Amino acid sequence: MAAQLAPTSALSDALVILGAAGIVIPAFARFRITPIIGFIVVGLLVGPYGLGSLVKNVPWLQYVTISTPHAIEPFAEFGIILLLFEIGLELSFNRLWAMRRLVFGLGAMELFGSALFVALVLMGMGQHVNGAMGMGLALALSSTALVLPISGTHGPVGRAALAMLLFEDIALVPIIFLLGALAPVAAEGAPSLVDILWKGALVIAALLVFGRVGLPRLFAQAAKTKSPELFLAASLLVVIAASLATGAAGLSPIMGALLAGLLIAETEYHTEVEAITKPFKGLALGVFLITVGMGIDLRVVAANFGPLALGVLGVVVAKALITGLLLRLWGQGRAIALETGILMASPSETTLIVLGTAAQAQLIQPATAQFWQIVTAIGLTITPLLAHLGRVSAGRLRNRGEDMGESVEEPEGQRTIILGFGRVGRLIGEMLAEHDRSYLAIDSEPAVVRGARASGLPVLFGNIDSAAVIDRLNLEQASAVIVTMDEPVLSLRIVRKLRALAPDLPIIVRARDPHHAAQLYRVGASHAVPETLESSLQLSEAVLVDLGVAMGPVIASIHEKRDQFRQQIMAEGELTVPPRLKVTRLRD
Repeated sequence: MAAQLAPTSALSDALVILGAAGIVIPAFARFRITPIIGFIVVGLLVGPYGLGSLVKNVPWLQYVTISTPHAIEPFAEFGIILLLFEIGLELSFNRLWAMRRLVFGLGAMELFGSALFVALVLMGMGQHVNGAMGMGLALALSSTALVLPISGTHGPVGRAALAMLLFEDIALVPIIFLLGALAPVAAEGAPSLVDILWKGALVIAALLVFGRVGLPRLFAQAAKTKSPELFLAASLLVVIAASLATGAAGLSPIMGALLAGLLIAETEYHTEVEAITKPFKGLALGVFLITVGMGIDLRVVAANFGPLALGVLGVVVAKALITGLLLRLWGQGRAIALETGILMASPSETTLIVLGTAAQAQLIQPATAQFWQIVTAIGLTITPLLAHLGRVSAGRLRNRGEDMGESVEEPEGQRTIILGFGRVGRLIGEMLAEHDRSYLAIDSEPAVVRGARASGLPVLFGNIDSAAVIDRLNLEQASAVIVTMDEPVLSLRIVRKLRALAPDLPIIVRARDPHHAAQLYRVGASHAVPETLESSLQLSEAVLVDLGVAMGPVIASIHEKRDQFRQQIMAEGELTVPPRLKVTRLRD
């Protein structure tokens, strides 16, 4: 009998999850509300504390409720793993290395600063020092699964949040070991930190070697079959294998997922992998949010509303205050510090893990752990609301001119749009101005915008990947758009959007290398300029002139060679992508 009921239970759970995805996402999108809240509300309704509690009296409700909440937890964990995998795809080892000061500087200060502040408050309320430290570290964590989909990873808010969240993910294993060391009685048979470190180092080294040697061959074979299904299978195989490997070594599985994404980001197939795995990430993340909602018992919340509200408010205010102050000390503008601080203020899904570890280590009482677990679930639920509050507050601060200086006078009529006003963008602006060509630049770094405006240059602040910013560009008045950022995934996404909005607009893009240039041509770039090739051509020009060759023939040969390279890159863009896979990407 049990064998017959189990499949029915699994099918009803699948019906609820897929029904939630099919109803929640379109309904909430119509009202411009994030579906994150919708999935959590679904979890509240169909979970064991909602309609699921009525199944004994109303048997047919078993078909529209989650009858076995623990059965879907692996899918929720898979959602978080896919999220970290997608984050890795948007990064690269070069970008991660460039962020090292943010990750290990700002990230460490934010985590330990927030933990210390919360621990001191709890100690003042009578909590024992070891228990206060455990709860401080737990509540100082912020939600990777919710924050990054809201903030992205490219704007100033997204970069700051990404750096802090990466450090928290790295610090999770040492935190758990620290709680074990503080325990009154050490757990028997627990592995030592030294064992985990050397095993983890060995696994990471093996993954790095495989990523450099094996991944390009694996995806090349999958691409040759021209089968999107096989390409998807290879992608999922890599992320699951990497997560299992780091989990078996004692590290967090999400570290393996992040590493898998970073390794694939270094290959020429990362754009296709990102496009083909994105739908699965969204669905699995929805399952995770449903499990968060199922963990909230509204009757317990109602009975303890006052203490729970004070707990949520205290954690949110403390973390927002500490994070915002640290960002100001780090040199960020007030609007960015305010928005990021409020966004990072709620606890994390990993807070539940750390609280459980602290209770198991007898650092806190089970009732105390349960109280703060409910606070964490409520905090996760209000994260989208906090994000909206942060955006609105930061927008008002910018509109008053308190963060970005005086408003800039935009040029009228035809103008060139420069996306990114760093070293490359500023030089392009100077060359346009020298030839009496008007331009308007957009950049997401407050310091860059302030410096440019102080010099009287027409530069606006904005997240370049935002639809609102692209709408503000007035593409019908643009003579050309120049994309200067050294962020391959972001530039591909922007070029695709621009080409869809303006089919005839010249789009000139900075490319990292010939493979990146080929991808840019495929998504609609008019010209893609690889940095590596331009450096070679400039060096060739310099040495030929120094050797006594006349300038005219040298310049002519450089132009001819540049045209040859461009034709080769465009041909490569057509030949290296299987037709069926290319159609899938262009539709996205």
